[in-house]
Amino acid sequence: MIPLPRAWLLTSALLVGTVTGLVAAVVATLLVKTPVRPDLVVGLVVAVPSVIGMLLILFSGRRWMTTVGAFILAMAPGWLGALVLVQVVSHG
Repeated sequence: MIPLPRAWLLTSALLVGTVTGLVAAVVATLLVKTPVRPDLVVGLVVAVPSVIGMLLILFSGRRWMTTVGAFILAMAPGWLGALVLVQVVSHG
């Protein structure tokens, strides 16, 4: 059984995780000047936080671990959204 934290705490972790993903994407875009294949970047941006977050949620024994897993899982859509937006604006 997955220990669930309070709803407000879980929602806050998801919201802050998405914002952290957005900020991480902007910082990574500014720091990395080497051309990288977009399919690899999208794969890494979606796969790594998703796998780590889901494993933390599934194997968590404490409520705070579930919250951390939700935070990490929520980074993927924020990061992906920002990178897609950068691609559209720069090549549009």
